[in-house]
Amino acid sequence: MSVADYEPVIGLEVHCQLETASKMFSACPVGLLAPPNTLVDAYTLGLPGTLPVPNARAVHHGIALALACGCQLHERSRFARKHYFYPDLPKGYQITQAHEPYATGGSLEVPGFRDAEGRPKRVPLVRIHFEEDAGKNVHVPGEDHSLIDYGRAGAPLLEIVSEPTIGSPEEAAAYLRELRTLVRTLGISQANMEEGTLRCDANVSVRRRGSTALGVRCEIKNLNSFRFLAQAIAAEIRRQIDLLEQGQVIESVTLSYDVERDRTRVMRSKEDAADYRYLPEPDLPPLWISSEWIDRVRSELPPLPAARRAGYLAQGISEDDAVLLASEPALGDYLDRTLAAGAPAKKASNWLTVELLGKLNADGIGIERSPVTPEALAELIAMVEADEVSGRAAKAIFASLYGELRESEGSTPPLTPRTIAERDGHRQVSDAGVLEAAVREVLAGHPEQVQQFRAGKTKVRGFFVGQVMKKTRGQANPQVLGELLDRLLGEDD
Repeated sequence: MSVADYEPVIGLEVHCQLETASKMFSACPVGLLAPPNTLVDAYTLGLPGTLPVPNARAVHHGIALALACGCQLHERSRFARKHYFYPDLPKGYQITQAHEPYATGGSLEVPGFRDAEGRPKRVPLVRIHFEEDAGKNVHVPGEDHSLIDYGRAGAPLLEIVSEPTIGSPEEAAAYLRELRTLVRTLGISQANMEEGTLRCDANVSVRRRGSTALGVRCEIKNLNSFRFLAQAIAAEIRRQIDLLEQGQVIESVTLSYDVERDRTRVMRSKEDAADYRYLPEPDLPPLWISSEWIDRVRSELPPLPAARRAGYLAQGISEDDAVLLASEPALGDYLDRTLAAGAPAKKASNWLTVELLGKLNADGIGIERSPVTPEALAELIAMVEADEVSGRAAKAIFASLYGELRESEGSTPPLTPRTIAERDGHRQVSDAGVLEAAVREVLAGHPEQVQQFRAGKTKVRGFFVGQVMKKTRGQANPQVLGELLDRLLGEDD
């Protein structure tokens, strides 16, 4: 039996650290760059007599994500203690909402993937819940011990749990990218996998194609990049199929991913809920989220990625460009400002994704620091549309505008596409009278080539185009020039 006879079933558990000034249950500050063990307080260290107090800003962020995903928000939810004894968990338990979450259901659209009916694929969610983070073990290379940084302990997290409906490693990576785009659009998290503010565990099983029964689930922990997520899932799919093909039984285990060997490794047997000894959190009452609070957050929601993509597609932008432009809030904002300044959507998309992003990526700067404003880009596109400049001239104008503004970090008076076009002689000549005079002069000066053309050597037409362009310093409108040449070369002497 071949690999094609099996299909994977994948679900993701994503931890997203929220962008707040303080931790989930104390006023202790949160910071990624602080020295180890400086952002701690009595509560973080689990000292006797301390009590948790929920972070209202974190709850606000959680409401925003639940609304954006179309979840059912529950007015009443509860916290529980999840007990486990790791060195990076000073209290010996983690406060979480695993059993009575504040949000259930909902879904997330996965760009670039389709369901069985051909519609954009939506991955349903099981729940979103609040919890606090653990500290961080720091392994010292070449030493027989590890260090512990409690600075992250207690940071506010959202855990987003999907249903096991993801069908491939590539779809899993696309789902996670979309989730990152969404939380960044909402402004609730930096969501950087490299920094650990977005972390992912993948639950993977395989089954015979056509079967509806789920296989034995194994969990891959702590995947910290989109590429490693896809690679780890693919490696685990191979491992499970190999076991089944050998007639062995798959055991439910927790795994790590070995990047160097491209394979998953068993860490331990999979814990059951009973292993964590969940208990209702005695120091926290139920969390109440009023309808007024939900309505207030809903009124503050920005344009969401899925809606942006749909709008761009409706305006004729390609699907690949729509996905790219909606993938970062700043990119979408830039395009929206360009469109608001009057640029056609498809032309604006092409200039932004090819010319502008090409230069920004080469210089290693983000769209937020673009020296060319959306309004300037819209002006340049309008000049091309109005035949004021040719496409080739427009690229030269853009290169000058970008380079000079980047070098000067602004200019006085400000540079614009039109000022550069006037200064550098890029204005296109479209006046039929002016161009006809130039064409007649060229034809009169090259009677031999005229006779060759009329004798059937039509390739000589390019010679006349070049001569007129030379005479007009490359500013002749190609369309008007072509029409004049056709008419005048067809005239009798």
